[in-house]
Amino acid sequence: MTDQVVTSAADADPVHAFIGETVNQHDVVLFMKGTPDAPRCGFSSLAVQILDHIGASFVGVDVLQDDALRDGIKSFSDWPTIPQLYVKGEFVGGSDIVREMFNAGELQTLMADKGVSLGDGADDSGT
Repeated sequence: MTDQVVTSAADADPVHAFIGETVNQHDVVLFMKGTPDAPRCGFSSLAVQILDHIGASFVGVDVLQDDALRDGIKSFSDWPTIPQLYVKGEFVGGSDIVREMFNAGELQTLMADKGVSLGDGADDSGT
């Protein structure tokens, strides 16, 4: 009977199931408007620029492709705005928080603490 309840709960909210699977399968995920190559809002663009600058490899998920996903990510994280950054399954925050953490060097530290490899841009960012 317990298995049926779990299955029913997953079936009841497939969007949350998709979000959970996505953040657990990838080290760094940015739920955003548009794609990393073509952001469709300034806040998403800023988050992409910061992640690119520090050399973080990340998966961008375009919430504009699906209204259920756009609403679902907000309820999943209990955060009202997009973009939303996840690192190793943990919600980090939106564009303002990502920018503040980057400027303070905290985003790079978080990535290192979580075991996320950063590319060439990591050495010259935030310093």
